[in-house]
Amino acid sequence: MRRLRRVTALFLAAAAMPAAAGLFDDDEARRRIEDFRAKTETRLEKLESGNARAQLELNNQIEALRGELACLRGQIEVLTHDVLAAQKRQQDFYIDLDSRLRKLESAAAESAKAPGPAQPAADPAAEMRDYEAALAQFRAAKYKEAVPAFQAFIKAYPAGAFAANAHYWLGASHYQSRDYTAARDMFLKVVTTWPADPKAADAMLGIANCQQATGDGKGARQTMETLVAKHPDSQAATLARDRLKKK
Repeated sequence: MRRLRRVTALFLAAAAMPAAAGLFDDDEARRRIEDFRAKTETRLEKLESGNARAQLELNNQIEALRGELACLRGQIEVLTHDVLAAQKRQQDFYIDLDSRLRKLESAAAESAKAPGPAQPAADPAAEMRDYEAALAQFRAAKYKEAVPAFQAFIKAYPAGAFAANAHYWLGASHYQSRDYTAARDMFLKVVTTWPADPKAADAMLGIANCQQATGDGKGARQTMETLVAKHPDSQAATLARDRLKKK
């Protein structure tokens, strides 16, 4: 009987061992799964955090590039305007020079035909030399020196071939020297005395610039509208249209 009980106990113990081993395997698997899940979540959090930082840095870089691009566009616009203005001044100079020389030749011919004592005519070469000397001061950005140079030229050649141009550049020299009242007066003299001269349109734009510089925005707009109406094909009118669109 005792022997039977012992065998039975051994049999039950042997039968219980696989169940315990299976229970142990399930717990270990659960633990490993939990560990793997925790590690995976940690890695995902790190990746998400890194991606967020990278996205923020990328956005900052994009905004910085947009700002630099806007700045470059502004600089290009200014440079383009300066180049066009310089080309316009050079073109105007040669056109005016040819026109003035033709007028001088015509005046000299008429003077030779006129009866009575002839009035001494200005030397065209000297007039052109003095005009070029005054204009060179302006081109060199020596505006304070250009003012008396043009004033002396106008006094020496009041009815010369370059009179309209000299008055315009005298106004421009005053403007660059921030003497807007004197500049406006010179520009106005060009418009009223030589209304058909090519410089009349530029002088009207100069008047608008003076008005804008002294806070008269409404007057500047009216002047530019008049300029566009009177001289629609001029370069000054093109610039005036662009400004009117921006206002």
